[in-house]
Amino acid sequence: MAKIAFLGTGLLGAAFAEAAAVRGDTVTAWNRSSDKLLTLVPFGVIAAATPAQAVRDCTRVHLVLKDDDVVEDVLAAARPGLASGVVIIDHTTTLPERTAARAALFAAQGLKYLHCPVFMGPPAARKALGSMMVAGPQAIFDEVRTELAKMTGRLEYVGARSDLAAVKKLCGNAAIIGMSALLADILTIAQASGVSGEDAIGALGLFDLNTTIAGRGMNMARGNFDPSFELAMARKDVRLMLETVGTRPMAALPAIAARMDQLIATGHGARDASVLGIDAVARP
Repeated sequence: MAKIAFLGTGLLGAAFAEAAAVRGDTVTAWNRSSDKLLTLVPFGVIAAATPAQAVRDCTRVHLVLKDDDVVEDVLAAARPGLASGVVIIDHTTTLPERTAARAALFAAQGLKYLHCPVFMGPPAARKALGSMMVAGPQAIFDEVRTELAKMTGRLEYVGARSDLAAVKKLCGNAAIIGMSALLADILTIAQASGVSGEDAIGALGLFDLNTTIAGRGMNMARGNFDPSFELAMARKDVRLMLETVGTRPMAALPAIAARMDQLIATGHGARDASVLGIDAVARP
């Protein structure tokens, strides 16, 4: 089995390290807060005092860190221990611009680097479920494809463009965060109306959200705003929602209403409500 390292053992990093050790890999881990390493020792994970110690003699180094600054700081600390030919696999959610710059720098220095953000939580990581995207040179991906596949339910190679997985990760997280905000507002409408939250969320099953995304979302991406649900009518509905909740705090709908008002004022009221995305698809 492989000798690998995990730098960063928060909830996700710890789950990855635990699962790798259970699969039989020799796993060394490092974390700024050493107490988080102690829970991994019973699974056979070796706790390292420094990043350089953690990566020594490893064939793969996995990063599961907070942000770009931490990635660069930790990699700088790990450099003295990196073996020749080691593959650095970065699962951190990062800024695309800095991801591209980092990948270019590492390539110039002869380091093998892949950016591999994931859509999965700790329970899924322990069971190799969820999705992992991979961006970077095809040859490097081919070296580790089999091992990465053991970590996830779906492994998606997005291509050689080094920042593409970073962009797609942000898009996916925007959907998760935005959906959470809208679900909060739905629950607030239900609360204000004396309806149980379970009933309100259950009502979403009356239509297919995946179909809505595939249809309306693709129309938006193509700049097609032919009306099936006019913006002016949608704004009326949002007014009703806001009137229903009264002074209760809302997460997303007030901002949506304000944007609708801007678009209606500039003549878009008769277009589809998806015209909310018009500036994102403007063509020169």
